[in-house]
Amino acid sequence: MPQVRIIAKNFMDMVGSLPAMKLDHLYTNPFICQAILRSLPPLAKKYVLVILYIDGPVSAKTLEEWVLDDGSSKHRVAIDRLIQLRIFTETVERKKETSYRLNPTFQTHLRKHIINGGVLPREPMDSTIKLPSLEELEAYALGQWECFLLQLINSGQAEKLTNFSSSMINILRRGLLSQRDKEAPRLTESGFQFLLMDTNGQLWYIIREYISNSEERGIDPADLMSFLLELSFHITGKGYNMNTLTEVQRTTIKDLGDLGLVKLQQGRKESWFIPTQLATNLSVSLTDSSSRKQGFVMVETNFRLYAYSTSKLHSEILRLFARVEYQLPNLIVGAITKESLYNAFENGITADQIISFIQQNAHPRVAERLPSVPENVTDQIRLWESDLNRVESTPAHLYDEFPSRDVYEAACDFAREWGGLLWEDSKKMRIVVKAEIHMNMREFIRGQK
Repeated sequence: MPQVRIIAKNFMDMVGSLPAMKLDHLYTNPFICQAILRSLPPLAKKYVLVILYIDGPVSAKTLEEWVLDDGSSKHRVAIDRLIQLRIFTETVERKKETSYRLNPTFQTHLRKHIINGGVLPREPMDSTIKLPSLEELEAYALGQWECFLLQLINSGQAEKLTNFSSSMINILRRGLLSQRDKEAPRLTESGFQFLLMDTNGQLWYIIREYISNSEERGIDPADLMSFLLELSFHITGKGYNMNTLTEVQRTTIKDLGDLGLVKLQQGRKESWFIPTQLATNLSVSLTDSSSRKQGFVMVETNFRLYAYSTSKLHSEILRLFARVEYQLPNLIVGAITKESLYNAFENGITADQIISFIQQNAHPRVAERLPSVPENVTDQIRLWESDLNRVESTPAHLYDEFPSRDVYEAACDFAREWGGLLWEDSKKMRIVVKAEIHMNMREFIRGQK
């Protein structure tokens, strides 16, 4: 069974993939420099800050002397990360001595940021405007994100739903939905897998696709990254005037509003946007679990499943791999069955993804237990998946009625050399070879005759 893996890279991987000129342009923004510095491994941060006011190169030997013997692997990781982001430029002199130097653009603007202190990208509006409470803002962000995912699940109604911008709809259809002729859009294997990812991973996948497709909308990816990273320095719950944004940034803000990263409000004369927690966490690493929500799923040893949730989205996601039997106002009751899992496997969802989803969303009363999901359940899920993979079909050709034993053995040797021999019966002089070497095999046997 083919398996599709969605890789949700973090922001710094995307920054590191930019061409050198665009990366240097990005480093002209002091906030970007601070965001990059904040994302670095601890040892890499130390190297940057120690040599920030050294204008010349620093030898590799000097840096290695700052590290204990047991920290050599962390040292290599730190150096590789700094080189990937072009914060360090590596040079090898005639004496074959390696040295590193800070990127001049990054160095200059990080110095400015340290000297000038914590100046915000833009000042929040005065307190006379009406702003939602942090609780209301969090509920809004959650509602928008769930609405976005529900549109993906109910993709057959995607034409009827017009709450989302064309940019967001295109992202859905490009990687997560497929559509043939006049048929309604359907989830792809990547789409099913996307729904089982944690919220942080889902957000990064969408942001990555949004940036990747920016040139088609006439937007420079480096400028878009710069603005998105700036958002992480805004204050959650504060209002910021839309007039301080460029036309491209206004369009981006409206798209981010679809995802719940910002809330848009309109006054009599002015309009403003309010960053939510999702926006201010944009530069946080994917490995940071501090923003993950409390779990809600409990699975018993008899494969019964209980989900303490009022969310329609949670109910729809559980239906991807479990049989939902009934639903109360705050409780979803179901079971993990062989049939429900087979449907999930056919849609491209793997056993490990299902187990990971249950573990990441385990109810607090079972999350502290090890394991949080009963072992007999996880073992059975993997066994049912392996049932589908026990037989593998390979296009092949059968050869028999060889004129002599010598021709048969020569044909066997030829098939082995080409890596195409699947089966042989020396008594009856029969062999089965892969279809991909059939033409070569046929020519070889004709030459032997």
